[in-house]
This record gives sequence, structure tokens and C-alpha cells, in this order.
Amino acid sequence: MPHDAHAATTPRQPPNVSKALRAGIALAVLATIAGISVRAYDYHRVVKWTDAQVLPSVQVIAPDVGGAAEGMTLPGHLDAWISAPIHARVGGYLKSWDHDIGSQVTANQTLATIDTPELDQQFEQAKANLARAKANARLAALTDKRWKNLLASNSVSRQEADEKAGEAEAAQANVQAAQADMDRIAALEAFKHVTAPFAGTVTARHTDIGDLISANDSGPALFTVSDTSRMRLYVDVPQGYAGAIKPGMSVQLDVPDHPGEQFTGHLIGNAGAVNQASGTVLAQFEVDNTKNALMPGAYAEVHLPTGNGSHVITVPATVLLFRAQGPQVAVLGAGNKAELRKVHIALDLGDHLQIDQGLKPGDRIIDHPPDSLMQGDQVMVATAASSAKKG
Repeated sequence: MPHDAHAATTPRQPPNVSKALRAGIALAVLATIAGISVRAYDYHRVVKWTDAQVLPSVQVIAPDVGGAAEGMTLPGHLDAWISAPIHARVGGYLKSWDHDIGSQVTANQTLATIDTPELDQQFEQAKANLARAKANARLAALTDKRWKNLLASNSVSRQEADEKAGEAEAAQANVQAAQADMDRIAALEAFKHVTAPFAGTVTARHTDIGDLISANDSGPALFTVSDTSRMRLYVDVPQGYAGAIKPGMSVQLDVPDHPGEQFTGHLIGNAGAVNQASGTVLAQFEVDNTKNALMPGAYAEVHLPTGNGSHVITVPATVLLFRAQGPQVAVLGAGNKAELRKVHIALDLGDHLQIDQGLKPGDRIIDHPPDSLMQGDQVMVATAASSAKKG
């Protein structure tokens, strides 16, 4: 076959096909490399995010040192300066009562009268016994005098005269005994009138006309009389602030029934011992009540000055952890590791706590610690931006 014919039958490829093929391969390789790079970048981001999620993210706050400098408010209760339950000393039936609750009475003023028929009969018998003893004593004295005259004339023996003298002395002793018995019953007769032991207010009456009255202290008191011209204010002060209770100190108090009005109390003394159940020291104050504005048993909010409070640290209540060891606070330590410290709450103010043991100024305290946080756990401190984002 001729050469020209063979050349004519072979198809000729366009010169740009090989170049396009090479360009496509190059683009595919570049796309593959870019995809691998993106996947590697995403993988590293996922790994970094996963590692970050393993470490708990926490917020750190600084404590407020000396938060108790301005004082604190504590609950207290008021009692009468003197309060006496009045019981009956004699038995019988209540004949009448003269003063009800709220009445102002003076010392020795009659509150009620008890009808005592049995005691009255005993008193009459005692008077009769005294009269008989006196009659016997007079007769014995006359007999003794006659026998002494007979002894002077030797008409009787000395023994007989001495016996008569002894009988006269015994009769006189019987008079004294009868007199004492009558005086005892007369004193009981005086208790038929139930009287106030001091000037004050009748704050309770637990009897009425016709009630059977028993002469013992096991039953309820007939009346209660209270001296409310002054009041005693009792306040349980936390042990951490016991040093603030100093002689001459004064406190301000509010009562719910006099809103906007404050009263002043002056320290009388304190128990000098810590109540183990509450961890507090009982302090007692005197409050003037000449206007009768305060009532016994009333609740009061007491504003207690506590000095500089430099040993007290105030933190939000959200930092507290409750564990079997007691209340704890998580502090950020070296290497961002959590340190769990046992703390003592001096005063619970609701949304804030005053801590007097377990924390120091400058501690970095973890706020809202996770419940699973343990001693030595690694944590990550959240930045302000991330914290705001979470909120």
C-alpha cells in the first residue's frame, strides 16, 4: 500500500488534548491536597475541642476581705425584765378575780380571792387550841405558886413542888406551840388573796371563777405578772464574732410591729460559753421600754457592730460545695488544679456567706464548681468572653 494512503487513514489528535489532560491531573492533585489539608485542619480543631471539653471550664472570683466591717443583722427575742408565774399557796375554789390580762397592777395588789372553807375551820381550831393552852398555862402557874407557898411551910415535899413547877413550864411551852400553829395557819389564810409580787402588767390569766385550786406548783400558774418597764434582749452571736461583744457596747434593733422605728439596747453580759449545738454565744442587752412599745416574747432584728472584720472573707453562696466532710470551697491552685478546702460559715446572709476559717485573702475561688469536682482535678479557667457567651 502506498505510504500516502496509510497516512491518510490514521486519525490525527489535536495538539491541545495532552496539555488539557495534564492540567486536569494537576488540578485534581491540588484539590486532593487542599482537601487533605482542610480535613487535617478540621481534625486538629476537633481534637483540640475534645481535649478542651475533657477539662471542666470554671470561673474564678476574688473574695471580699473584711466584708463584716459595717456590722451584721442577727435575730433576737425580747423578754420582760422580770416575769413571775403566780401559783396558789392554799387549796380551795376561786371565789373571784379582779384583774385580767393587760391590767397594770401595783405591788401586793390583789389579783384574785380563793374560797378556803377547810382552811378557815383549821384556823378556828388553831385559835381554840391556843385559848385552851393559855388557860392550862394560867392554871399551872397558879398551882405552881400555891405549891411553892406550901413548900415554904414544909407542908409538901420539894419533889412535889418541883413537879408542879415543871408542869407550869410545860403548859407555857404548849402555849407557844399553839401560838405558832395559829400563826402558820393565819399566814396561809393571807394566801387566800392572790397578790402581785411587784408592779407590772398581767400578761396571762389561766383561771376563772369556780375553778378548783390546788396548792402546788405542778399545775399551770393562775396569773403571770411581768415588769415591762425594761426589756431583756437575747441575741445568739456566732462564735467568729464573739470578740465583738465588749463591755459598754450598744446595738440597734427593729421590731416588725413598729416599722421604721429603732430602739437601743445596752449590753448587760454574755453567757461566756459557746453553745455546741448552734456554735453561738448568748448575749443579753437591756432595752428601755418606758413607753410600753415593746412586748415580751417579740422577735427583733438586731444590728450588731462587729469591728473591722479583717479576719472574715465574704463570698457568694454559689461557691459552696456540700460534701460528707462538711461545707467546702474549691480554690484554684498551682497548675490550674482544684484544691478543696473545708470552711466554717460564720454567718449566712442568704446570697452571700461570711467565712472566718478556711480561706485567705488572695485566694482564687472557683464559682459554681461542678458537683463532680474532686481534689487535684485539672480545670480550665474560662475567659470573660466565653463566660459571657455561656451566659
